[in-house]
Amino acid sequence: MKKHWIISLLLCFCLITAIVFTGCSGNTTSGTSDETTDAATVDEAKTDGIDYMVLVNKTHKLPDDWEEKLETVHITNSVGDDVEVEKKAYDAYLELKAALEKEGVYVDLDSARRSVADQQRIMDEFTEQYGADYAAKTVAKPGFSEHHTGLALDLYLIIDGKDIVENEDMIQYPEIWATIHEKLPEYGFILRYLEGKEYITGYGYEPWHIRYLDNPDIAKEITDKGTTFEQYLGAYTGGEVSIDYGTSGIYTEEELKDAVIQIECKFAFWGDVDLKSIRYAGDEAVTEENLARMNEINPESNYTQVVEFLMDFHTPEDIGELTFNADADYTDYQWWLARTADDGWEIVTWGY
Repeated sequence: MKKHWIISLLLCFCLITAIVFTGCSGNTTSGTSDETTDAATVDEAKTDGIDYMVLVNKTHKLPDDWEEKLETVHITNSVGDDVEVEKKAYDAYLELKAALEKEGVYVDLDSARRSVADQQRIMDEFTEQYGADYAAKTVAKPGFSEHHTGLALDLYLIIDGKDIVENEDMIQYPEIWATIHEKLPEYGFILRYLEGKEYITGYGYEPWHIRYLDNPDIAKEITDKGTTFEQYLGAYTGGEVSIDYGTSGIYTEEELKDAVIQIECKFAFWGDVDLKSIRYAGDEAVTEENLARMNEINPESNYTQVVEFLMDFHTPEDIGELTFNADADYTDYQWWLARTADDGWEIVTWGY
């Protein structure tokens, strides 16, 4: 979550969709802050400890006793914000930070732990202000955010003494992020949300979002394989996905990619469904009639552009709460998205 951290609560609308790159202050000249273990406030230790390999995502809930067992520290970052982190994750972060500074790369913690109660409060506020449907679309369901664990850390950059905290600004430094990502496994961290794996993680590529595993060997294995945490744990067993952007005389491939990311993030809620392919339905679907249909569905949106994609997937034997046939192939499953000239793609409707 970046400086305006509520934005990062957005669910499947991934921070990289069509807007893709929608205490005591530290010494910003050197990129360091007064983040020392001695200065940090350590919460009272809890019982038994936690499972550092816990999976919390859109379909896996935080364990019920997690918050009672969690031991955290509070620090103040270079922009004066309080950040709460699981203690061992924080200690490892300090080692990572020191190693990066030796290479001239300076980072700080933008956010880490957010309690289930805080998440529920935000959900309640959005529901009251915008309605239940909008809140469900834009706020992560309480109990299903990895930030509840205290093991998920969002970084920001400090370049030439300046705090770079906004997503659209940070994404402009791929070389710096590459240096950071290379060092993560040595200190027990992984990059959590990989580019091209949105259909598994449910989130777009976030170079700043790292996850502590407390095991450098496992972190290195996951990183070297280029796999997701879900795949490593066996929580996703599907194969690779074919993406076909086709040839469009209306939209660029980057615009179509932004739309696909929206679909993939939504798909991540479907659990064990095996996604086979997503393909652009073609410019022939971009008609005034279809645009009017999208505006009829959401009459207050005033969409100006429309797009259709087709999906092939296979359902598991146990489909849970999904309204599909079990152990069945689905082909040409429709996804309709729309947007205004100034906004990102929004999924309007899907299905046959």
